[in-house]
Amino acid sequence: MTVNRSKFAFGLLAAILAAALPVRAAEMREPPVLAKDVAEGKLPPVAERIPAEPLVVDMAAEGKRTGDYGGSLRILEGQAKDTRRMVVYGYARLVGYTPDQKLVPDIAKAVDEEGERVFTFHLRKGHKWSDGEPFTAEDFRYWWEDVVNNKELNKFGPPREMLVDGEPPKVTLVDETTIRYEWSKPNPFFLPAIAGPQPLYIYRPAHYLKKYHAKYADPEKLAAKVKDAGQRNWVALHFKYDQMYKNSDPKLPSLEPFVLRTKPPSDRFVFARNPFFHRIDTAGHQLPYANEVAMTIASSKLIPAKTGAGEADLQASYLVFNNYPFLKQAARSHDYEIRRWTSGKGSKIVLYPNLNVKDDVWRKLFQEADFRRALSMGFNREDINQAIYYGLGKPVTDTAMEGSPFYDAERSMRYAKYDPDEANRLLDKLGLTERSGGLRLLPDGRQMIMVVETAGEDTEQVDVLGLIAEDYRKLGIKILIKPSERDTLSSRLAAGSTLMSVWTGLENGLPNADWSPAELAPTNGEQQEWPIWGSHYETMGKMGAAPELPAAQKLLDLNKAWSETTDEGERARIWREMLDIDADQAFRIGIVSGIDSIVVVSNRLQNVPERAVFNWNPGAFFGVYRIDSFFFADPEQKQAAN
Repeated sequence: MTVNRSKFAFGLLAAILAAALPVRAAEMREPPVLAKDVAEGKLPPVAERIPAEPLVVDMAAEGKRTGDYGGSLRILEGQAKDTRRMVVYGYARLVGYTPDQKLVPDIAKAVDEEGERVFTFHLRKGHKWSDGEPFTAEDFRYWWEDVVNNKELNKFGPPREMLVDGEPPKVTLVDETTIRYEWSKPNPFFLPAIAGPQPLYIYRPAHYLKKYHAKYADPEKLAAKVKDAGQRNWVALHFKYDQMYKNSDPKLPSLEPFVLRTKPPSDRFVFARNPFFHRIDTAGHQLPYANEVAMTIASSKLIPAKTGAGEADLQASYLVFNNYPFLKQAARSHDYEIRRWTSGKGSKIVLYPNLNVKDDVWRKLFQEADFRRALSMGFNREDINQAIYYGLGKPVTDTAMEGSPFYDAERSMRYAKYDPDEANRLLDKLGLTERSGGLRLLPDGRQMIMVVETAGEDTEQVDVLGLIAEDYRKLGIKILIKPSERDTLSSRLAAGSTLMSVWTGLENGLPNADWSPAELAPTNGEQQEWPIWGSHYETMGKMGAAPELPAAQKLLDLNKAWSETTDEGERARIWREMLDIDADQAFRIGIVSGIDSIVVVSNRLQNVPERAVFNWNPGAFFGVYRIDSFFFADPEQKQAAN
C-alpha cells in the first residue's frame, strides 16, 4: 500500500508493513452482532464481505491495543444536521492524513503520483459499498461524466480543486479498479482536498443514484419519483439523494465505518457498523470494533451538563474551556476522564472585519489597514487570557503557532500588544475625530457602532466579546453582539450584510511547506474577512468580485506561485512572505492561542489518545485517530452500553 511519491511516501512505512501482514479467511472473526444475519443468509461471511486486499491495521505499530467487538459509542450534538459529523469522525478517504500530517492510502490500495500532475488510483478488488454492491471505476466515471460535468446538475462544472488555470484533468478509466487524473501542470490541491474533513468526493454510488438520473431512469418511473418526493424536477430529486457529506439519507450507500440507520427527523441517530468496511486488524477483526455510534441531539447549552452527567462516551463538540472545572468535579461521580488536546488553530477566537460588507462607509474603513491595526491594538488580550482561560493561553494574532517551522515570535505579536494610545492615534489619523455621546462618528455622521455576529455555538465567544467591548468603548467604538446560527451567518456574509463576525482562527496553525497556504488568500467564499473575493476565486469569476486591495491580490499571486512549484525551499519562502503580509495587514484579528480543547472520554473506551491535536483540517477532529479502532474494554459494561 503506497502513495508513490517522495513527499507522501515517507509517512507510509508503518502502513506498508501493516498491509503486508497476511490474515487468512479462516482467521477472520465475525462480529457477533452480524452473526444472525450471516446464519440466515442475509449477509455473506465476513471473509467474503471484505476486499481481496483489505487495509490491515497493525494496532501495536500505532501504539494501540487490539480490541474486541461490541458496544454503543454515545456522542452528543447540538443539531440534527450534525449527522454530517460522522463523515468527519469516521474519516474513510481515498487517501487520508495520519496524526503527523502524512498522506497515506486508505480506501485506495495505492496511489501513483507523478510530479503532482498525474494521479493514478488503484482500488481494492472486491471492495463493496455498505449495501454490498461493488465499488469500482464506474462510480468515478458516473460522478465525472454524469454529475459534475452535467450542466443541469452542476452549472459551474468541476470544483476549483480540480482546475489548474481553468483546465480540468484528463480522466482515464484504465480498468475496473484503476482511474487516472492528469493535468499539464502541477495540482498540489487535489490529494489534500480528497483527504479533507469535508472531502472532495470524486466518486458516487452509481448503482443507487442512476435511478434518479434522467440519462438512466425510465422517464415514467422517474416522473413518479419526482412527484412522490415533492421535488420540482429530476435535478432536484438527484440533488436530494446525492448528499455524501450531509449524511442524511439512511439508504445512501457509504464507505464509512459507521452508516446512518435513522431516518430524519429524530433526536437520536444511530450509525451502525458497515458490514463491508475495508479495514481489519491483524487479529482478524473487521473494523469498527464498536457495534454502533448513537448520536443524541440536545440543546448546545445543555451538552456540558449532560456530558458531566455521564451521557457521552466521547465528547468534544460544544464543550469550551471554562467547562473544565465543572466537568472535572463531575468526573468524580461518573465514569469518565477529561483529556486536554492541543488546538491546531492559529487563534482560539478571531474577529473578522468584513472587507466586502455592502455598507460603503464601513467597507472603506475596513479596507484601511490602519483601521484594522487600531482594532487589533485596541483591546487587552492578556485580560481575556486571565479572565476566560485562567492565564493558560498566549496572546497572539492569528498566524503560524509554535511548533510550525514558520513560527516567528515577532510576527505572532504584530499589532497584538495592547496599545490604546497608538490605536487612538491611528483612528484620529483616519479622520475619525468627531464624537457624539462619547462615540466616534463615521464619515457620514453615524455613531461608530459595530454589530458583531456569532454562530451561536460557543458561549466563550460572547464572553470574550464582552471584554473586548469594554476596551473598544474607551476608543469611542461601541460593539453590539448578535448571536445567530451558522447557516444564517454564512448567508449574511455571502450577501455582504454582516459587518463583523467572530469564529475560530487559521485551520492549520502548524503548517509545513507542503501544506497549501490558500487559507491566507481570498480563495473561498466561506472566508469571513472577504467572502465576496473568495467566491470570485472559488467560482473562477462566475460569482463575487475580484479583490480591490493590492495586498489581497498579492496573496493570490503568491498562492498561485506556491501551486506552480514543487521545490520545498521555494514553497517555504512563499509561505513566510504570505504570513508576513497577512500579519502586517491584520486582515483577521487573533486573540489568544495555546488553549487546549476539552475531550471527555469514558473510562471504558480504549485506544483514544491521551494527548493529541484536535483540529478540523488537517485532523477531522477524531478522524485521523481512527474512531473505528476505539473499543470498550469491559464486556459487561460494554453490553450495558448497548
